[in-house]
Amino acid sequence: MTIILTGNTTDVKNSPKLDDLIPRQIVEELDKYVVGQAKAKRSVAIALRNRIRRQKLPAEIARDVLPKNILMIGSTGVGKTEIARRLARLADSPFIKIEASKFTEVGYVGRDVESMVRELTDIAVDMIKQQSFEGVKERAEQNIEEDILNALLPSSGGFSNEVEFDNSIDVIDTNAAPNLSRTREKLKKQLRSGELEDRVIEIETQDRSGRMIDFVGGQGMDDMGVNLGDMFGNLFPNKTVTRRMKISEARTYLIREEQEKLVDMEQITREAIDRTESAGIIFLDEIDKIAGSDSRSGGADVSREGVQRDLLPIVEGTTVNTRYGMVNTEHILFIAAGAFHVSKPSDLIPELQGRFPIRVELESLTLDDFKRILTQPKNSLIKQYQALLKTEGIDLKFKEDAISTLAEMTEEINRNTEDIGARRLHTLLETLLEEISFAGAELENKEQTIDAEYVKNKLEGLVQDPNLRQYIL
Repeated sequence: MTIILTGNTTDVKNSPKLDDLIPRQIVEELDKYVVGQAKAKRSVAIALRNRIRRQKLPAEIARDVLPKNILMIGSTGVGKTEIARRLARLADSPFIKIEASKFTEVGYVGRDVESMVRELTDIAVDMIKQQSFEGVKERAEQNIEEDILNALLPSSGGFSNEVEFDNSIDVIDTNAAPNLSRTREKLKKQLRSGELEDRVIEIETQDRSGRMIDFVGGQGMDDMGVNLGDMFGNLFPNKTVTRRMKISEARTYLIREEQEKLVDMEQITREAIDRTESAGIIFLDEIDKIAGSDSRSGGADVSREGVQRDLLPIVEGTTVNTRYGMVNTEHILFIAAGAFHVSKPSDLIPELQGRFPIRVELESLTLDDFKRILTQPKNSLIKQYQALLKTEGIDLKFKEDAISTLAEMTEEINRNTEDIGARRLHTLLETLLEEISFAGAELENKEQTIDAEYVKNKLEGLVQDPNLRQYIL
């Protein structure tokens, strides 16, 4: 039996509305991308649904309904990050993943915990801005069409020196208004049909270099950007530069500037802050690395308990100063995760433990899980390789016994060496398909079938040799 895997990513237009999703349907959506881990999916589905329920409450009650933060416990590669990331995409929420081990206590050089809220706000602003840009895209395209026509046929009646027009355009007297109008209409038809895409025109665009500077200041000011134009107003007026380029390239410059003119940045900022506060999700990875007392670390880490104390007000709910304004973290959903091989959740300070009331332990992946990971998700590794090689005309097929053998090898290596979960599949598949990927379009046989014998020939030596396995896999 040969397995041919096809499928595209979820069509956003056909995806269900968030308000209509009940927890069971949220789990079903997560099942499309993450194999197993039913308990973790149920927990995040309930957390997301409670957000939807909260939005329907009266303001005086909704203010007091706080999110139930989640602590995921499980080894690497079992799906912790992917569950949180897919949940954020499903909810269209601002999302950031950050490692707790990157933070340092107040008073030490390094990143402070408030920086993650500022980064989350930046992401929210970008999200709202892109959505606003899409809303005005059609109008912006109409406007830049007129700009391009003006560059091709100035209102004075003279043609652009850089443009050589088709003989099909009859120009008798360009100074005559009727003829000029008729010529402009003919140019517009040619422009819309794509006949003028390679024509060169001159356009004026804003020079964005040097307008924004980043600096590292004192505590609480890291990663802050300063817009000189906003600070000093007309002291730094917008500088324009003239560029000569093809019409097809000019659209990229012109449409971006036109979209920025059509949207209201103040409204975007207000909406971004509101979405950050009400729908933001922060995935705090490696929280086990800051658990425990500093005496056990031998001085390698900078006050791990101090980082926990700094995290506490952010998770509980405080106000953080960002470049866009003050952001309240009270209703941001925090999902913490860690392997907890050396430490345990009880090693966290009691106050921080209390801010993560929902704890879920993710299970280690089984042989059946590995088989499903290779074939079931919409973005499975095999589908990715098939799509990549299809661009060069190669039809890659996997037999069922090949998938079983790959899963068995993955489970064996994880059992005998470091257990890195599904990430082991990346290494094995890359090694397995190395020759096919290298040859690519040069392969005479465009139909490549992977069976169990092929998998064993390529990987069995690595699996059986502990020295090779240690350094390669």
